[in-house]
Amino acid sequence: MTTSLHNPFPAIPPLPAPSVPNEFEMSARDFDRVCALIRRRAGIALNSSKRTMVYSRLARRLRATGKASFEEYLDWLERSGGGEWQDFINALTTNLTSFFREAHHFPVLEEHLRKLRGRDRINIWCCAASTGEEPYTIAISAMEAFASMDPPVRIIATDIDTSVLETARAGTYRDETVARLSPEVVRKYFVRGAGAGYVKVRPELLNMVTFRPLNLLDAQWPLRTGFDAIFCRNVMIYFDKETQFSILRRFAPLLNPDGLLFVGHSENFSQARDTFHLLGKTVYQVNPAAAARSTGRPDQRRGDA
Repeated sequence: MTTSLHNPFPAIPPLPAPSVPNEFEMSARDFDRVCALIRRRAGIALNSSKRTMVYSRLARRLRATGKASFEEYLDWLERSGGGEWQDFINALTTNLTSFFREAHHFPVLEEHLRKLRGRDRINIWCCAASTGEEPYTIAISAMEAFASMDPPVRIIATDIDTSVLETARAGTYRDETVARLSPEVVRKYFVRGAGAGYVKVRPELLNMVTFRPLNLLDAQWPLRTGFDAIFCRNVMIYFDKETQFSILRRFAPLLNPDGLLFVGHSENFSQARDTFHLLGKTVYQVNPAAAARSTGRPDQRRGDA
């Protein structure tokens, strides 16, 4: 405490603001149940640092479903959740994305695509499409690589979160979403007319990408072999090492022998040396022995879901 010659009385510190109780109680057992359920359903590993995030996101689901407590909500979810399981997963999925995020990948992709000139069709899988910025960036890169608005490239874009896929299919974004892109790129690949303050990707981009829901933990993926590249960026960080390795081994036979795997900046898969080898910064190439058996040109069905 401090005093002064003019005010001999010590300064009294302000009282701390009273804490506002949470709307719903979430016990340690409730949090542990959420962690176990999302891990079992989506492979996402949550730790105690995510407790506030979990509360914030799932409190919305309690309000939407009229449940009075986390215990009641989780009991109901496990007993007869039905379509609520997808909303539960959507609520706990993180969708951080942007156009040309981790930009060093796209010159590598363009060079890879130029090497594949002459093929009737080139197939790419983007397995964490989120709201669409990444698959549309892949499409723009393909158009640049072939100097054409109609390159022989088709992109399958999937995500576990069904709500973000609706945004992705629409291809409409706020102006600030494309603010960091060059004016030339915006003029060439986006159009106005989607409302004040919005742009929309050109129809040629929309036609290159097929969006579909897919959970990487599903026992079967509705995909065929013959992909020339797979983008799985900033997804594996949410999985434990065992799950990561399992998914990597499933990626390999979907890729052509020269196929590439693009991963996130903080992801390292040295444990999968028998399947992939590091080609460049967070870019891996499938080992030939682990790749798709066919080495010919992919036919019109290959890579389609």
